[in-house]
Amino acid sequence: MSDLLVFAFNNETGANEAITLVQGLQKQELIKLADAASVVRKPDGKVKVKQANSLVGAGALGGAFWGMLFGLLFFMPWLGLAVGAIGGAIGGKLSDVGIDDKFIKEVGQTIEPGHSALFLMVTQMTEDRVIPQLVASGATLLRTNLSAADEAKLRAAFGADEEAAA
Repeated sequence: MSDLLVFAFNNETGANEAITLVQGLQKQELIKLADAASVVRKPDGKVKVKQANSLVGAGALGGAFWGMLFGLLFFMPWLGLAVGAIGGAIGGKLSDVGIDDKFIKEVGQTIEPGHSALFLMVTQMTEDRVIPQLVASGATLLRTNLSAADEAKLRAAFGADEEAAA
């Protein structure tokens, strides 16, 4: 089972600073990641996404997953009705793999303009040592769990297995 953890910061630099902390936790073997990405939501509302290859290497879930998720979180509320069906389809796909609408809505509302977030797909961690350190860095934690079956569906839906094999 994997956890999708979102550490939200009320500034634009928190997510990048947290990457250094997560790297240290990895060196201590307190956390193992399947994938990671950071997001900065600029004061004008524009979103800058960066896959955190320094944490997991290339080809984990891939840009398609993060692009779909972040598109749903940050762009869909402002797009017109013509895109509504696409948003519904994307939301349905994420819901099918265990990422529920409530979680998506909560994340979208938490990461406001001028904020940042670090998204971690965690396969293993020593929770009582990892979570407190990241929260102490000023983060708000949001999380959802994925069963092994849901994670496999997620990888299949976004082509992660093909990317990893390439």
